[in-house]
Amino acid sequence: MTILYDIIFFCIAVCYLPVYAVRRKFHPGFLTRLGVLPKSLQLDNPIWIHAVSVGEAMAIRGLYETLKTRFPDKKFVISTVTPTGNTVVRHFVKSGDFVCYLPLDISAIVRRVIERIRPSIVVIAETEFWPNIISYLHRKNIPIVAVNGRISDRSFKGYLFSKILVRPILRKISLFCVQTATDYQRLRRLGVDEARLVITGNMKFDKVAVNPPVSAGITRESLRIAGDAKVLLAGSTHPGEEEIILKAYAALGSAFPSLRLILAPRHPERAAEVARKVTRYGFEPVAISSRDCMAGSPGGKKIFIIDTIGQLLAFYALSDIVFVGGSLVSKGGHNILEPALLGKPVLFGPYTFNFRDITEEFLKHRAAVLVHNGQELTSCVADLLRNQTSAAQLTLNAQSIMKQLRGATERNAELFGRVYVQSRERQ
Repeated sequence: MTILYDIIFFCIAVCYLPVYAVRRKFHPGFLTRLGVLPKSLQLDNPIWIHAVSVGEAMAIRGLYETLKTRFPDKKFVISTVTPTGNTVVRHFVKSGDFVCYLPLDISAIVRRVIERIRPSIVVIAETEFWPNIISYLHRKNIPIVAVNGRISDRSFKGYLFSKILVRPILRKISLFCVQTATDYQRLRRLGVDEARLVITGNMKFDKVAVNPPVSAGITRESLRIAGDAKVLLAGSTHPGEEEIILKAYAALGSAFPSLRLILAPRHPERAAEVARKVTRYGFEPVAISSRDCMAGSPGGKKIFIIDTIGQLLAFYALSDIVFVGGSLVSKGGHNILEPALLGKPVLFGPYTFNFRDITEEFLKHRAAVLVHNGQELTSCVADLLRNQTSAAQLTLNAQSIMKQLRGATERNAELFGRVYVQSRERQ
């Protein structure tokens, strides 16, 4: 089975090389994915945490810091798959710990990396199931704990279809700490024993914004946004959404001439494409990374485009209303908790299947607004701008929900500690 999987994975990887080249994904850290690690690497059986991309990387920060406190003598390895996730991790990781990319799931590469790192235990954030990695860790008696686990609709259908292949892999994971009862039941249907399943909640609720984040001095004043102006930020947008948002912004212009718009495409490399769309709608695109960002006139024709990594929270903090993208097109939505934590009224579209439980909870308690199209987006933004009491109530409701649902990070850390201690006792 391993040989067959290696052949299939290798063929897919080779076929995907042109895509990587076009998208410029051959970054310096890519060698790690091929099993090349620093020769001087000395980690002494570290705790290894894997977080795929930005969302998972931000979610595991609290867990990482909690475990660093509980296990002060242990070194940590944190791996990601995407460069953006890697960048996020490097911003909070402590000196002496190692940040890298997950190796390609080819048995020879996996063996090489695991034998070099020699982890004492591995934590997987959410649901990243790599057969060769999991199988080799299990063969070496290295426990695996899945935290913040969730099974999306799409993944569940795929896992059910290939249950005969997935089930043996899932049985090699020591413990699943899942977000919801839905995730619990789905893993049960896939053959995971109840004894290895615990509902601990979503760690993303534990990200507390004590002070508004500041990035490179970015403020309303530095962007020449007038003190009485309102700012609409559209975060994590995808192709097909910017047009809807720009139409809505243009329609709002007559009633709210001082309203400013900031666009944050999910993939910053799309900034030039988004800028062309902005120009077609008669506005002036200004990239955040450009020197023109903080210069020139403060005219309402300017639309800022976030083409940088790691600054979205700072822009959420200076905004007044936030639309979270990936939801007016069928991408499954993105994290609404970040702007809500910062006290911003949040809007999103109907396609939120990747965050269904969170969005349903928010809508149930009137803590966010669902918009189905551009017309509703225009209408709802106008209502929030006119009625500050309604906007404030949305944010209060959101804060109340998040306060009730916090604690997953501590619960996951406690369960992790039990698995870790048990594994040490067996050695």
